[in-house]
Amino acid sequence: MVLKLTGRSPWRYLVPRRRHRSALPPSALREALRSSAESARPRESSSSASRPGCLRDELFCKVSDPVRDGRGKVTVVGAGQVGAACVSSILLQNIASHVAMVDAFPKKLEGEGMDCSHAAMLLRDPRIEYDTDFCVSSNSRVVIVASGARQKRGQSRMDLVRLNVDIVKNIVPPLVEYSPNAVFVIVSNPVDILSWVTWKVSGLPVNRVIGSGTHLDTARFRFLIAERLCVAPSAVHGYVIGEHGDSQVPVWSGVNVAGIQFRDILPNIGLETDEEKWNEIHKDVIRAGATVRCLKGSSSFAVSVCVADITRAILRDSQAVKTVSTMIQGHHDVCHETFLSLPCVIGENGVTKVIRMRITEHEKKLFQTSADAVFNVQKGVKTKS
Repeated sequence: MVLKLTGRSPWRYLVPRRRHRSALPPSALREALRSSAESARPRESSSSASRPGCLRDELFCKVSDPVRDGRGKVTVVGAGQVGAACVSSILLQNIASHVAMVDAFPKKLEGEGMDCSHAAMLLRDPRIEYDTDFCVSSNSRVVIVASGARQKRGQSRMDLVRLNVDIVKNIVPPLVEYSPNAVFVIVSNPVDILSWVTWKVSGLPVNRVIGSGTHLDTARFRFLIAERLCVAPSAVHGYVIGEHGDSQVPVWSGVNVAGIQFRDILPNIGLETDEEKWNEIHKDVIRAGATVRCLKGSSSFAVSVCVADITRAILRDSQAVKTVSTMIQGHHDVCHETFLSLPCVIGENGVTKVIRMRITEHEKKLFQTSADAVFNVQKGVKTKS
């Protein structure tokens, strides 16, 4: 299944006030109402020229044309559960004043778009657009790619990789064409491989392709530690690096509260010899996504907040440090051209710096193993048609 989103949609209409919305395939009810209205409309007479102008013309004295695309425009590709949650998180936190949605499924897209638009008055009047045509994404500062298939029972990881790689290869080039200066944030899984594919097929500099990576795993890691210590998650400092998957690496050597390193108190923390079993926390982090999906059917809210957090750092040029997926070749003796997560400084131009972490030899070997695991799958991926 490959999403084919090319070609300009013929269904477009304008909504009053500041928002432009693209109409999707008309429903039978809409067509029936339109036909009824046209048949009941009186024919124009020769005196029609003397009628007063429309309400809008009478209400406003036009001075200039409005700006078509705002400087803080964000496009979300994919109106599924994760994509819709990303839009909600960005709007609710007032991160972007202009949000566009693109999806291949018009009914779902129109439903999500209408639902968000109806709340615009309560969200500081953001401009909300949606269309099956990529042109709606033009001049975006950030493009979030959340489209793709989910792994089904009996489907191998490599099958899922090939399917989602084909989707990314199909959608990224037109998105780059419409927004050549955007920073691309990849959310679809497997996120590390798809971030690498996006970089390869887009022609963008490596700093402007970011995978959501282990930003979510780091949040889960800090929450679970904080829960055990009975402190706020923001009081715990620590990172999960490597693959967003089973081979991820918890950096126990850097975990601290108020600058007090856990390893200074418990030297073997996180190891199999740890008598307090802190390593069970990281096992829970690895299982967390599958557990949430089993319980509620999908995992969307937490990842959407992480994506909104990355988007905020880009739009506000905050130079914030996030564990995101980026090119790690040369870091920690990794030779592969691979995307994995490390703490990165993020600003308007995407990744501006990668933190040179001081990790133990054990953690370094685990990171290299994680890189090998991703690269072994990546080797079977073709980025050229």
